[in-house]
Amino acid sequence: MDRLEAMHVFVTVADLRGFAPAARKLRLSPSAVTRLIAALEEHLGARLLQRTTRQVTLTDVGARYLERARRILADVEEADGSARQERNRPSGRLVVSAPVGFGRLHVGPVMTAYLKRYPEVACELRLSDHLVNLVEDAVDAAVRIGHLADSSLVARQVGAMRRIVVAAPGYLKRHGEPRTPEALREHQTIQFGPWPEWRFQHDGRDVEVIPTPRFTSNSADAALQYAEAGGGVTRVLAYQAAEGLKRGRLKTVLAKYEQPALPIHIVYPTSRLLSAKVRAFVDLVVETVEWRFG
Repeated sequence: MDRLEAMHVFVTVADLRGFAPAARKLRLSPSAVTRLIAALEEHLGARLLQRTTRQVTLTDVGARYLERARRILADVEEADGSARQERNRPSGRLVVSAPVGFGRLHVGPVMTAYLKRYPEVACELRLSDHLVNLVEDAVDAAVRIGHLADSSLVARQVGAMRRIVVAAPGYLKRHGEPRTPEALREHQTIQFGPWPEWRFQHDGRDVEVIPTPRFTSNSADAALQYAEAGGGVTRVLAYQAAEGLKRGRLKTVLAKYEQPALPIHIVYPTSRLLSAKVRAFVDLVVETVEWRFG
């Protein structure tokens, strides 16, 4: 027995004071209405309705149960309406995860625009360079740079990111510009990130070089600061060096040896019944930004 359905049938029978008119209104057979009322009474262990050949009346228990049943059905209807409204109009709380540097420079401004556009949403931007579990950490959507592992997440590509090698013009003037990846072994290098190998691509084949760095850091800002000071050659994501390149403090080298650009995705747990707040965030990114860094 579906208790909510049985409760709804009971309220209708009580309002219309008869099984037949209730059956017509609910578009059920009279026998189906009778079975649902009987099942509800059996479940409760009490008679709710007195039936005679002429009319149906409430018992004392039925009158009290009717009042509570109305409240319960009204609460259910309100909850359903609220959920439908939230799905159709952005509201509630939106939690987005992004890498620290990229999130600060590029996702943060999108969140600002989002908050202005959708005043019924409260937002949280979590910045972390560690991969978060969206379900366990209660994250609605995440911005990720790089190829995605197979998972149950839905992914929408929203850009691309080159991984580039840069150095200060002054350094290149003193030491010369490396013309091949192998030439990096003759240069001062600056290591950013946990992977010692620098990977390139040439004529369809992969080329790997493991330089011996003079300076190593887990901070792109620190690596680039030393590179701009003439400390050597470093390899970073294009957005991280964008300001230095724009200002002429850095120059790209070995561009023809770069690997294909890394995809930028927004990922979220499921596309089925996607909430309006997540859908609106993804749409705003697609509509307003150009996350293609080269």
